[in-house]
Amino acid sequence: MKTTFSGWRYLWKSEDIRRKLIITFIILTIYRLAANVPAPGVNFDVLEAFRVSTSGSGGGFLDFLDLLSGGTVSNFSLLSMGVYPYITAQIIIQLLVPIIPALQRKMQEDPREGRRWQEKWTYYLAVPMAALSAIGQINIFNSLSMQALGEFILPFGFSADTWLQSLTVLLSMTAGTMFAIWLGELISEYGIRGQGLSLVIFSGIVAQMPVNLARLMQDEQTRWVMLIFTLVVIILTVFAIVFVQQGRRNVPVMYPGRRMGNRMSMPVKGTLPLMVNLSGMIPLIFASAILQFPAILASYFINSENAGVASFFTGMQNFFGGTGTSNWGYWTLYFFMVVIFTFFYTSVLFDQQNYGDNLKKVGATVPGVHTGAATQKYLSTVQRRITLPGALFLGIVAIMPFLLGLLLGAFNMGAASSQTGIFLVSSSGLLIVVGVVRDTFMNIDAELKLHGYQDSLLVR
Repeated sequence: MKTTFSGWRYLWKSEDIRRKLIITFIILTIYRLAANVPAPGVNFDVLEAFRVSTSGSGGGFLDFLDLLSGGTVSNFSLLSMGVYPYITAQIIIQLLVPIIPALQRKMQEDPREGRRWQEKWTYYLAVPMAALSAIGQINIFNSLSMQALGEFILPFGFSADTWLQSLTVLLSMTAGTMFAIWLGELISEYGIRGQGLSLVIFSGIVAQMPVNLARLMQDEQTRWVMLIFTLVVIILTVFAIVFVQQGRRNVPVMYPGRRMGNRMSMPVKGTLPLMVNLSGMIPLIFASAILQFPAILASYFINSENAGVASFFTGMQNFFGGTGTSNWGYWTLYFFMVVIFTFFYTSVLFDQQNYGDNLKKVGATVPGVHTGAATQKYLSTVQRRITLPGALFLGIVAIMPFLLGLLLGAFNMGAASSQTGIFLVSSSGLLIVVGVVRDTFMNIDAELKLHGYQDSLLVR
């Protein structure tokens, strides 16, 4: 009689897998400890007063940054940017490949060398991206704290009095980002293979869940209603994420028969699975990064001596920095940007895989379609069609806090506006968490099979 049980009991039987898990846990612990190291020169009294003054406003823009950074933004940590400058640089390099013909030829002629080139220039680009992100974050915090309290959280500028301190902070925060990237690479090399950066992001999001739960339970009148409502939303969202992430369109493919001695085997029927959501969480991250840019840009001009310029850029920062339920324009723009970028990024990834030529090289054909370019065009059309529901799903996930805030407001629940930021865990954060857990499980399961535990989920 067969009994199913968790195959994770086999993890400790393999010395190699056990060592990788321990190394991964140690590196993530180091990352979480380093995330609590503040940037030099921070005025903690002003920072604490600023956090108190914004705790009831839903946080919006800052809540989103704080969630994805694991609380490092609100603490003004050295690791405030996390690994997102590297991810942004990676996306930019990937988008440049199909645009620049020389890069496209380089990737097609020697894919291995092309990947090395991509990795090298991604690291080079991540450094200035981290520095620009640090400058923007400091300016945004200082402008908001000046509006709320009349004081700066961190004096920053390149005048004669502050240039040395500003340079120190800038170098420290940039180094913190590169340190986080290095820890992620260590996990990929010595820990769970290929999951380093994803696990770094995962650890930051999970670390915020107890804090969000504590915030949820502060209001004695609505705590239990909000708790039940949040759990229902999380369960339904996880189910929807898994359902969409596992969605496939199986395109029939005929593989040629093989010669075995004097005999020729019959052609083999197979399928080519095309994913509904090929781009994963990247559209959410990139769309949010693009929408952060106007707020960062506005932070340079809101203190202008020209009243008209200062008023214009203050309005820009309020629009892109305030993401409460009243800001319909921001959420509508965010939704359409996620949908559009999902199509664009999926198209880039799909073209890089070049299924038409790869199938032609092995002699495989899609029934009723010519090989080569015609096959690639047909598969691209199929991919675009199945991407539509995936893109709409990602768009809804992106604006989940806004939708839930409207729903709570419709029932006249006063906590709607102040608790909206918590639901980021049940949308963008949960999408990342579920994706990382799924990929990590599949990675570990492959490791178990590689070490001879093929029947890891069944025992007689």
